[in-house]
Amino acid sequence: MKHKASPNGVSSRAKVLTIDTMNPTVKKVEYAVRGPIVQRAMELEKELSEGMKKPFAEVIKANIGDAHAMGQQPITFFRQVLALCSYPELLNDSTFPEDAKSRARRILQSCGGNSMGSYSASQGIDSVRHDVARYIKRRDDGVPCDPDNIYLTTGASDGIVTMLKLLVCGEGATRTGIMISIPQYPLYSAALAELGAVQINYYLNEQKCWSLDISELQRSLDEARQHCNPRALCIINPGNPTGQVQSRQCIEDVIRFAAKERLFLMADEVYQDNVYAEGCQFHSFKKVLFEMGPEYSNTVELVSFHSTSKCYMGECGFRGGYMEIINLDSEVKAQLTKLVSVRLCPPVPGQALMDLVVNPPQPGEPSHEKFIKERTTTLCALAEKAKLTEQVLNTVQGISCNPVQGAMYSFPCITIPEKAIKEDNGQKPDMFYCMKLLEETGICLVPGSGFGQRDGTYHFRMTILPPKDKLKILLTKVKEFHQKFTQQYS
Repeated sequence: MKHKASPNGVSSRAKVLTIDTMNPTVKKVEYAVRGPIVQRAMELEKELSEGMKKPFAEVIKANIGDAHAMGQQPITFFRQVLALCSYPELLNDSTFPEDAKSRARRILQSCGGNSMGSYSASQGIDSVRHDVARYIKRRDDGVPCDPDNIYLTTGASDGIVTMLKLLVCGEGATRTGIMISIPQYPLYSAALAELGAVQINYYLNEQKCWSLDISELQRSLDEARQHCNPRALCIINPGNPTGQVQSRQCIEDVIRFAAKERLFLMADEVYQDNVYAEGCQFHSFKKVLFEMGPEYSNTVELVSFHSTSKCYMGECGFRGGYMEIINLDSEVKAQLTKLVSVRLCPPVPGQALMDLVVNPPQPGEPSHEKFIKERTTTLCALAEKAKLTEQVLNTVQGISCNPVQGAMYSFPCITIPEKAIKEDNGQKPDMFYCMKLLEETGICLVPGSGFGQRDGTYHFRMTILPPKDKLKILLTKVKEFHQKFTQQYS
């Protein structure tokens, strides 16, 4: 093959890696919460900063659950301990409380060379895993937890992808299928696309506040068995993007279903402290599993995930998390340990933060009162904003919003006029809606098609994280835009 001469006389050749020769599974990956609408929002921010005139003064991003970026304040104790761990000279500073100092010393003693800059064991720092195990035992009213079943992770996402890697195998009709809820968090569809697994959709019931029906699980599973090998069932509780909180009875039913159908259970529980609605309560899958007795607790394979990124902490950037495995085959567990060792270890600052989340200041310690006040203030503000979002959106004709029982998001159903649906612009109707909303108001939301929805229905996801005054502006703008949009395309 001859090389073409470039204009400067130097011979050139075709690139080794092109869009046609790259890994085809990567091209199938989509991640809506950072998709084209967010890229356009960033362009608009840049244009505003350069003095370009727009019909709005600022871009308000409500597309992603990034609490601190939305103005939520960090927990003082957590940041104090992390500062002390990062710069141990501060241990001599009298402005830091003694409980923060003692916690920092304990964490540093668990680090190689007493430095948070050293690698840890691949499964995570031993003392942190023990603290996580004690936390889970307290949370689950005494159900035992073995620290050896705890794996610290780079946020919950890392643990979820790692477990999916273990599960996916086979070809053709034997290829692994993974059951995920629709609407879903796009991490799942993206990971399954990259791994070449079969995505099996089961639909949540919007008419019943996004509840999970066992009959729908059965329908989905029976259909999938015609073309793949379903092996796992993923549950997000509290829900993202739908904000529902599952009842204990529902969790029991899901566990029985998984046992009957021999499915591996994956419980994404990163919003476990984010429960707002009256009568709702978080129940961990692990606790319910063990309360159902040995018939289930000795047999059903379960992995559950938690993170430092959500709840009252909102520390997304530290990438801290853990997963707990239950009833995993011992040989598979050895393979899991090998797999996580390839990436050496999760970020040590994230591990340190996870330790503080599961072992916060205790009664009688200097930082306890302030910690409780800050945590309560954050969770109460979120509960208030969840109610406000539901109330305002439900005043708009053509928008229907279920109660935001938990998590950090609302996923309202929107009526889009037929004329707008037929608009030939290369975009899905809800993407067209959200893009026009962004261009005209500066409000950045994510179209429901990025999460999945029943055919013929349209939604958007918005976070409830902006400060209350900004959230009111956002909701008012959405209300006014929807009315104008409906008139324009009627």
